[in-house]
Amino acid sequence: MGNNSLTIFENFKIRRYWDEKREKWFFSVIDIIAILTEQADFQLSRNYWKVLKNRLKKEGSEVVTNCNRLKMAAEDGKLRNTDTADVETILRLIQSVPSPKAEPVKLWLATNLPIIGVTTK
Repeated sequence: MGNNSLTIFENFKIRRYWDEKREKWFFSVIDIIAILTEQADFQLSRNYWKVLKNRLKKEGSEVVTNCNRLKMAAEDGKLRNTDTADVETILRLIQSVPSPKAEPVKLWLATNLPIIGVTTK
């Protein structure tokens, strides 16, 4: 059993899911892509992820393999399957997107790990 919640980075909402069994957070990949591309339009972020996902698959990247589909609340309030990834995979994904937001997002993740429930060893 887990739970869905929202967190905020600058003006962007990030959907996340706490997996109690694995004791880790999973974040919506499209929400992270929206930040990195500085794109508020969900469809454009989704299309960017779709193209990037196909490119990464062709390259044999583990980033796509490590993404899980979980039900998360959509804009209309309905639960929909969404590509999600844990912090480690998100950090790898960030490296695939040229963005001035890459370092700020990495720093935000690193400084918020204890707050959002991720333990570091």
